[in-house]
Amino acid sequence: MSNSTPLTTPGGREIQPHDSQIHCVQPGGGVCMRIELLWGHLRRVYLKTFRRGYVRRMAATRQGDHNQCPWDVLDPRDLKFYANQPGYYWESEDDPFTGRENFGFARAGLAEMIIFSSVLIPMLALFIYLSQVHSPWWWIAAIVPFLLETEVVWFFRNPRRVIPTEPGTVVSPADGKIDLIEEIEHDDVIDGPAIKIAIFLSVFNVHINRVPVACTVFASRYRQGKFLSALKPESAWENERLELWLESTEAPHRVMRVRQITGQLARRIVCWAKTGECFDRGAQFGMIKLGSRTELILPREEGLEITVTLGDKVQAGTTVFAKYK
Repeated sequence: MSNSTPLTTPGGREIQPHDSQIHCVQPGGGVCMRIELLWGHLRRVYLKTFRRGYVRRMAATRQGDHNQCPWDVLDPRDLKFYANQPGYYWESEDDPFTGRENFGFARAGLAEMIIFSSVLIPMLALFIYLSQVHSPWWWIAAIVPFLLETEVVWFFRNPRRVIPTEPGTVVSPADGKIDLIEEIEHDDVIDGPAIKIAIFLSVFNVHINRVPVACTVFASRYRQGKFLSALKPESAWENERLELWLESTEAPHRVMRVRQITGQLARRIVCWAKTGECFDRGAQFGMIKLGSRTELILPREEGLEITVTLGDKVQAGTTVFAKYK
């Protein structure tokens, strides 16, 4: 797979440079990200000191000639936070960490799972031990870390999805509940009337985002903002957000916009899509960590059938949002 970026989409639209504010896949940073970056620094020191042969082998199979990440790229793990930037990459057969995509959990959340579990599991074990040697009432205390650990594992799950293949089908970009369906008289990006469909994601939903159609990403936009509850209407325009502009692969190459919006608890948007990158319908492009909101804006035209209603529970990549005839 080449990382070169075409100049225009199949529909002839100019592919814009990646928004400079999206300097990595998680532009909002965070404590867990800083811990993971520190661990990456220690890992690179270890590899350069004790695994020089491995470093040479990985350098020999590395493709591309640059990447803007601020450290030496020794193996694919060093590109995790810069996967949305062009440059270095490894073919799948040369990547010893490809299997991490098949764990059943979001790779972007593995650090959080490890960090939280390293605290909650010992705490749970301690309370169970105390319940055996002191008082059975410690079992009540053990419920708290047990429930929290269960939620951490449940939150970062990444189940397989069967993607519809019918032409003209638009699938949900997120799991959750439909809380807004709104007609827009004129959308500047779509250059015409549009429909906005918003999904509220609770802490119990899968938080992986997927593209609604087979498409090319031709622009990206990021804006810092507040962290209001995703249940509040004003969160849609006041909260931090990341937006992708998509052109569908199928003629007539419709333009769509998908937005990731933070919430009161969900303060970390993750998006590894690059401008110029092509995706199959239902392919994963990012996630939002903890409860949040995802919006899809699609062209309103004759022959469009919206197949969801307010209050519907939807699944990313599986639930059909709309059909173009």
